[in-house]
Amino acid sequence: MADTHRRELILALDQGTTSSRALLFDHAGQLLDSAQYPFEQIYPQPAWVEHDPMEILSTQTQALAAVLKSSRTQADRIAAIGITNQRETTVLWDRRTGLPIANAIVWQCRRTAELVEQICGDATVSAQVTAKTGLIPDAYFSASKIAWILDNTPGARQAAERGELAFGTMDSWLIYNLTGGKMHVTDVTNASRTMLFNIHDGCWDDWLLELFQIPTSLLPQVLPSVADFGVTALPALPPGIQIAGVAGDQQAALFGQRCFQAGEAKITFGTGAFLLMHTGDKPCASQNRLITTVAASAPAPTATSPTSMPVPSTPKLEYALEGSIFIAGALIQWLRDEMGLLSNAAESEQLALSVEDSGGVHVVPAFTGLGAPWWDADARGAILGLTRGSRREHVVRAALESLVFQSADLLAAFQDDTGLALEGLKVDGGVAANNFMMQFMADILGFPVSRPEVSEATGLGAAFLAGLGSGFWQDLSELNSLDLPARYYQPQPIDRAALLDGWHQALARVRSR
Repeated sequence: MADTHRRELILALDQGTTSSRALLFDHAGQLLDSAQYPFEQIYPQPAWVEHDPMEILSTQTQALAAVLKSSRTQADRIAAIGITNQRETTVLWDRRTGLPIANAIVWQCRRTAELVEQICGDATVSAQVTAKTGLIPDAYFSASKIAWILDNTPGARQAAERGELAFGTMDSWLIYNLTGGKMHVTDVTNASRTMLFNIHDGCWDDWLLELFQIPTSLLPQVLPSVADFGVTALPALPPGIQIAGVAGDQQAALFGQRCFQAGEAKITFGTGAFLLMHTGDKPCASQNRLITTVAASAPAPTATSPTSMPVPSTPKLEYALEGSIFIAGALIQWLRDEMGLLSNAAESEQLALSVEDSGGVHVVPAFTGLGAPWWDADARGAILGLTRGSRREHVVRAALESLVFQSADLLAAFQDDTGLALEGLKVDGGVAANNFMMQFMADILGFPVSRPEVSEATGLGAAFLAGLGSGFWQDLSELNSLDLPARYYQPQPIDRAALLDGWHQALARVRSR
């Protein structure tokens, strides 16, 4: 257990899709310092997206070092490191050299869509994949990306079969390097996004590995989200700092928002939006094509034997339902950069509040199709209901309202699947700074919406996990007792049914089926 009198800080590494960040938190859960370094997005062909794993490692270690330097923090003051990461992005490396054999294939990349259709096109196979993993077979997840690298990198498959290669999502890649090659591990949340992990048995699945032709020797050991992931041993960094918590970014945000119980939910508005609801210790099979995934969880409590000696309890998996909105923050960027309707993102709030309503205008931002619960890849975006009286204020307000309407549709699907009645929703991410949108969301949903003052829910979740793993925080009750200020938006009277009906009529105009 860490000496919390001396080790009074937790360091979170947030390895994202466009940048690598390091964040320093104190025992009160307050953000003290942060550093961020972007890295290159590589587009070899249309719909292909890659990252250079070495650049990701470099930017992440730079961010870590920058935080320690700028805050004049000595390494011996850090109780532990927590890691959160972009999920599904896939890298393979040579165990002897530690070097990647190819660029990482990013979660956004669509190059393996045909491969997934070939492997999982049969309805029986697809249903079996979903039953085992909770996922809908798609190029989004890691399995087909691994197969593609093995079959399209000279000598890779043969090297993998000889046990010379290692696979990891970005958490595994960072841990392997931060520990000087000593630890090849991942956590249950990241494993559950590979489409190779059986979320019921809590292990890699032989049938799935055979289906995608992936050698078992490639795979990292799967640990709980709170575990011993090794200690730092990279020459450029202070040695001996424990890595004690890991989770994929959305599960980390769920944990950072302190959604520890079934029925608690959060939505993160980034480029897209991800809504997760905790469903407890049993996976919930969705009837609305939502994704069932593993949630980050605290260590299981210890039992007591007749001799009063502590007996470790077998940790149980906890689960969440997940649904995604493809376009969220990207919609505000589109209004600003492509349409010229905004000079900056913050202006959207002022413009939306300057009119009483959207004037009958609806924006359906199906730029890349519609996500859950509609799953219509061929739908395309539209602005509907324009009249001579329509102004840019109406269009901007309608765009913000569309994000709320999509969130309401998602929540309706969640409640239909789980039977759980939400009493509130926790919101984070850049777009959540818009007060008009937060109030409109509370009005449409009919229950309170809260936004934390510290917007770094993802990094805070990684810090919480590492803190639990190092003894920095004792248990969930201590985390719940932390005074983390939030702004609450209470629902106001509004004709929700009429507004949602208008949205659904607009939605019907753009759907392909």
